[in-house]
Amino acid sequence: TIDGETIRKSGPMVNLSDVLNQAPGVVALNRNNYAQDVQISVRGFGARSAFGLRGFRLITDGIPATTPDGQGQASSVSLTSAERIEVLTGPLAQLYGNSAGGVIQVFTREAEKVPSLESQLVTGSDGLSRTDWQFSQQSGQVSLVGDYSTFHIQGHRAHSEAMRQQLNTLLRFDVSSDTRVKLIANVFKMPFAKDPLGLTLAQLEANPKQAGNHAIANDTRKTVSQAQLGAVLEHQIDAQTRAQARVYGGSRENLQYQASSATSGSWVGLDRNFRGLGFQLQGKNQWFANQSFNWVVGLDQDFSGEQRQGGPANAGVKAGSINRNELNESSNSDYFAQANWRIFPHLTLTTGLRQSTIQLQSRDDYLIDGANGSGNVTYKARNPVLGATWHVSDALNLYLNSGRGFETPTLSESVYTKSGSAVLGLFNANLVPSRSQHLELGGKWTPSPQTRIDTALFRIQTDNEIVTSLSVGGRTAFTNAQQTLRQGIEISARHLWNQHWRTLLSATAINAQYGENTSLAGKYLPGIPRQQLFSSIAWSEKGFQQGNKNPVSGKEASLDWVARSRLWANDSNDLSGAAKGYGMLNVRIRQHFQIGQAQLEAFAGIDNLTDKRAVSSVIINQASKQFFEPALPRNWMMGVTAKLALINRQ
Repeated sequence: TIDGETIRKSGPMVNLSDVLNQAPGVVALNRNNYAQDVQISVRGFGARSAFGLRGFRLITDGIPATTPDGQGQASSVSLTSAERIEVLTGPLAQLYGNSAGGVIQVFTREAEKVPSLESQLVTGSDGLSRTDWQFSQQSGQVSLVGDYSTFHIQGHRAHSEAMRQQLNTLLRFDVSSDTRVKLIANVFKMPFAKDPLGLTLAQLEANPKQAGNHAIANDTRKTVSQAQLGAVLEHQIDAQTRAQARVYGGSRENLQYQASSATSGSWVGLDRNFRGLGFQLQGKNQWFANQSFNWVVGLDQDFSGEQRQGGPANAGVKAGSINRNELNESSNSDYFAQANWRIFPHLTLTTGLRQSTIQLQSRDDYLIDGANGSGNVTYKARNPVLGATWHVSDALNLYLNSGRGFETPTLSESVYTKSGSAVLGLFNANLVPSRSQHLELGGKWTPSPQTRIDTALFRIQTDNEIVTSLSVGGRTAFTNAQQTLRQGIEISARHLWNQHWRTLLSATAINAQYGENTSLAGKYLPGIPRQQLFSSIAWSEKGFQQGNKNPVSGKEASLDWVARSRLWANDSNDLSGAAKGYGMLNVRIRQHFQIGQAQLEAFAGIDNLTDKRAVSSVIINQASKQFFEPALPRNWMMGVTAKLALINRQ
């Protein structure tokens, strides 16, 4: 779990990558390209993503931000109002269904007990500016959190300017002592995000600030508008049984301009509607004096449909008639159950099963080109998990978990087919889901109230891994590799040395390689560093507050070290696609003030303190070898937060 104060101290609270690098097993790469989102992988799942999120489930306030086909968007995540982020890795994540290489859940904070208003202003390098306005109040059985934020950056690279606005609200009704209803509304608008594209190795070494080939001439960029509304009902049936139901729906419009050559480009427009519902029942039972049993059963049904259109563009303007018009749809119908049985005082058994049915279909409405891109597939999977936990003592748990998972192609991966050196807009029915077998051995140890150490050893064997085949002209085709193997170790440790000093360490070592029966035997999967380290030391003048609350006065400072080993950008692992490893220092300072009913906080930070030159992420198997997206050089930010209680707290 990453708590709210850690989120607020991580940076400008724009990118999930700013905080997720603290979670072991998670690789969160900031492209510094807001047209393509951040690049996140969990134990290697999701690393192949050329844009958006893949390979793991993203959930916000109980509402899926991942569509049935496994494609996710981080735009529904409002970090400025987030109370905590929970990361689940390992076999038990497979109970969340398709593309559950891991699960990342974000929760909006609870309202203040008294009406309060909070405002934040941030400025920084490369024209960065962000504002946030937040109101919260509890009144009887009703509470409200409303958050509106804006973001603009000129960008360090040429042609990388971006602008965003976001509104996130959570309205809670305590209907009775047993029943609670939450209404969640989220609106995200990105009027524009210019796309600087990737760089070749020669371009990276010559001038990392430049835009990629033809980006400026074609005015490559993206525009996004998304609105989502959801409701979650929680009801305590009796002392042992609780029910939860959710329903949600929304729309997303996406328009992107891509580069084909110096004289021509293309555009792709997606008009998506999505909806879903879910229900689960949880219970706890005491069978005998020393035996307890808790369980959950439920169902999920989700749908996403998008009208995909495309055509030629000239200098970033639509030109001529459309040459693509199709309806892409994905849906799922899932049923799941999990039970934990503490059969002895020192032993708990965990079992679970999820039955999933995923449907993908595409209807081609543009047939005058003589090619029909229609197609449909249905995938089914039954994924069991089994685990045991040995409660060695109140301070130490050892566990062994095993589970089976699967990952279907996303719609964006299914609607393109490789043909020679080209990527065609034809439905690829030959793609099959990857099937994975997860094994994990770990321990959780709290030798003292000031110290916690978590470790995990894992091994994941995957058949028919979905990998990038070819990426060219803004289109990416995918294929199945016969077998891959991921195995590694994760360590997370935190220690409070005294009231004023604390440290945090998160380390991951992973070998992710193609299996022996493939043409790429022994090669490393691209986009996955073999080693990653995050370490932090923090100091607080007034001492760290219980519950991670801000002190009302005094100074704070922290120094973070983020290090990653080499990244491969292509399957062949040749040096033209090698991004060197690096280590970076980030520093933060804060000053808290209390003035009457107002709490003020001034803060400043410098990232990449030693001005290290590095690559922040890679575009896997890019046809023109424009693999590299540069990391930012030394950059700064500073800001102020003001929080005012609108009535006297006495």
